[in-house]
Amino acid sequence: MGDTFIRHIALLGFEKRFIPSQHYVYMFLVKWQDLSEKVVYRRFTEIYEFHKMLKEMFPIEAGDINPQNRIIPHLPAPRWYDGQRAAENRQGTLTEYCNALMSLPVKISRCPHLLNFFKVRPDDLKLPTDSQVKKPETYLVPKDNSLTDITGPIILQTYRAIADFEKSSGSQMALATGDVVEVVEKSESGWWFCQMKTKRGWVPASYLEPLDSPDEPEDPEPNYEGEPYVTIRAYTAEMEDEVSLQEGETVEVIHKLLDGWWVIRKDDITGYFPSMYLQKSGQDVAQAQRQIKSRGAPPRRSSIRNAHSIHQRSRKRLSQDTYRRNSVRFLQQRRRHARPGPQSAGSPRGEQPQTESAKPQPAVPPRPSADLILHRCSESTKRKLASAV
Repeated sequence: MGDTFIRHIALLGFEKRFIPSQHYVYMFLVKWQDLSEKVVYRRFTEIYEFHKMLKEMFPIEAGDINPQNRIIPHLPAPRWYDGQRAAENRQGTLTEYCNALMSLPVKISRCPHLLNFFKVRPDDLKLPTDSQVKKPETYLVPKDNSLTDITGPIILQTYRAIADFEKSSGSQMALATGDVVEVVEKSESGWWFCQMKTKRGWVPASYLEPLDSPDEPEDPEPNYEGEPYVTIRAYTAEMEDEVSLQEGETVEVIHKLLDGWWVIRKDDITGYFPSMYLQKSGQDVAQAQRQIKSRGAPPRRSSIRNAHSIHQRSRKRLSQDTYRRNSVRFLQQRRRHARPGPQSAGSPRGEQPQTESAKPQPAVPPRPSADLILHRCSESTKRKLASAV
């Protein structure tokens, strides 16, 4: 029961570093059995040496005796010269490789060689100092897991702490008002993985504000059609705009907010509910419940005392009255379309709803005259027309 093992390895992206010379390191988020989550950095040459040693330790599973018995995943050898394009293209391979490692038998996936390789090293805790002339460039894997289009260099988003935050577990990071952090990962749970100088850890998004204008939209648009979710833990509302639910209830999520407090709909009632207590219908709840034990639901922005923002006005948020009104309107339309019409299809009156629901076509503007086109076109177009004549 007390054995150490890794639950999951996620590739976050890679860094282009310039000290002592230009090279690339991959960033992995390693999730351990004690619910701790650590970020480690490894060169591809290190990963390949680890891979070769793993094959030597398990020759049968590596297919050295019989190729048909191979279960250890393949990994291509490093190139003589590895540039940025090669570092980008390997991300898909490394993601599949790590997933395959975790699915191997326990004697391999929990062997000391693998555990030691992904343990935090002193170099993993050394972040670039302000005195460095050229800081590392960070390239993150897109959220949709599409590794064919890597944008970069991605400068990690910078946020500021609006209040003091005391951590309650080893995986979290304490903050003081005014601290500036870089966000590595934004989790739907409302906990963001951040780094600040020599510290890294999870921070509630509600304690952070962007350094740029608060009017820049970050949250997605509401989806009043709703997504089906199931509550995996009971919650009693502490504020008027929240919803109390028991474990095992089915709800519809209509707005996924980045702070981890989603707007849900239960029948005709809407309100805030912690996203950590929700799980998509039909999915395993074991992992989500482990996260609840590790961090719990993040606090809401409205519950933070002594918050100090650098912006004169905060981002506008929809009120629950607006959510409820739009939700009721959507449900009424959905019920109206689902209900069969009282008139027959052949009667003129039965065709009336189709005429009313049809979207009006935009009016086509009249074609401008030749003189007007010639008057408004660019000088280059005028020269081409003159030479054609």
